[in-house]
Amino acid sequence: LERAQRAPAQFIRKERNFMIEFLKFGASWVLPPGIFFVLFLFIAYCCKKRKQTRLAIAITFVTFIFYLASTSYVASMLIGRLEDAYDPPKHLPNADVIIVLGGGATGDTPDVTGTGTLCSIPANRLLTAVRLQKKLGIPIIVSGGQIYEDSGREADIARRILKELGVSEDMILLENRSLNTTQNAEYSTNILKSRKYKQPLLVTSAFHMERAVVNFNKLGVDVIPYPCDYMVNKEKVFHYNRLAPSSQALEFTAIYLQENLRTFVTKYIE
Repeated sequence: LERAQRAPAQFIRKERNFMIEFLKFGASWVLPPGIFFVLFLFIAYCCKKRKQTRLAIAITFVTFIFYLASTSYVASMLIGRLEDAYDPPKHLPNADVIIVLGGGATGDTPDVTGTGTLCSIPANRLLTAVRLQKKLGIPIIVSGGQIYEDSGREADIARRILKELGVSEDMILLENRSLNTTQNAEYSTNILKSRKYKQPLLVTSAFHMERAVVNFNKLGVDVIPYPCDYMVNKEKVFHYNRLAPSSQALEFTAIYLQENLRTFVTKYIE
């Protein structure tokens, strides 16, 4: 009897969840970037009506490629390939220093104390670095400078946050000049050599780890990769909503393309 009473409620809940998911899927086609794909297909249809068949096919093909790139189904597979390049060590590594790379900061936004905040990506990296520092009891090199005139100096902001989280100042080493990953590696390596550190533990986002390791290896530094800030699950589960276009998925695809291009340039051109 109790099971029979629960059945209608479960059916209503499933039906409601389906409607929510369906509405989200539909809304993705009236908001960017979905609305642009609808518009491009309409233009392709008009070209077809005017006997401009080749142009219609070209527009349809390009639209389809961009549509795939904007679905979380494709984007998560692409980002997953970057994030699977390295796994965190299964046990606490035998490291003598932690290097955490920056990734963006604001200069004049209010924080709990002071002014200037880290963006979400470097904030996640710093959180992982703090947790590792508490377990290992080794210094942290925070690497990141002021990229733009109106952005924050990342390492200085990170130092303030680390001190608030209980990391003593003598355990914090600043590298606050770098503007990109290449300079992150170069200036951090200078600190490693001056302090005679031999086993650095590198903390950065999983999608960024391969390029970061390449930059350190080019300088003759063998780092222990500790990826964090994962964007997608290891196990990919299909759902029809993952075929809906979204700006976030398109951003993930762009990150995948950028990382591969920059890694190629670092390996073979720089």
